[in-house]
Amino acid sequence: MTSDFFTSYKDQLIISGIVLLSLLIIRYIVNFTITKVAKKNGINEARIRLICRYVTVTLFLLAMLIEAFIFGTDAKELAVVFSSVFAVLGIALFAIWSILSNVTSGIIMFFSFPYKVGDKINIMDKEFPIEAIIEDIRAFQLHLRLDNGDLITYPNNLMLQKAVKLVEKDAIDEIHEDDGEAV
Repeated sequence: MTSDFFTSYKDQLIISGIVLLSLLIIRYIVNFTITKVAKKNGINEARIRLICRYVTVTLFLLAMLIEAFIFGTDAKELAVVFSSVFAVLGIALFAIWSILSNVTSGIIMFFSFPYKVGDKINIMDKEFPIEAIIEDIRAFQLHLRLDNGDLITYPNNLMLQKAVKLVEKDAIDEIHEDDGEAV
């Protein structure tokens, strides 16, 4: 029975192997490039892993689509499945648009955010201005430490909408030095 399967789908299995190997190589190259660029720009290791996970999920979904075509799925059948899935996702995503907006902003900030962990910034918000040190940059929000020690989580999408001024580069290093001297 298994030999019948392999003889029946020999060509598809070979093509699948080539596609999967190609996508694994692409994943390695993209992740290597992301890591190299991120380390050159001093980006946090956790953010690098997060973006690499996004790349892996995207390539996995692409592999599933390609595999469906390799094994003979008709484009009309896929169109029905995808339209149904996208209709459900559209409704669900509309309900959670804020989360998606923050994740998308997190990806944009990974590649083009001029500030990094440890920088002291001033968010020039008319109603609630904030001057704080960036403690962590996560998928959904930034962790900002105020001078009085309070921790604020600030949504990524707002960081891209507000004017932000760099107050001091690598301000967190001074805090660690002070903490080490105080007994």
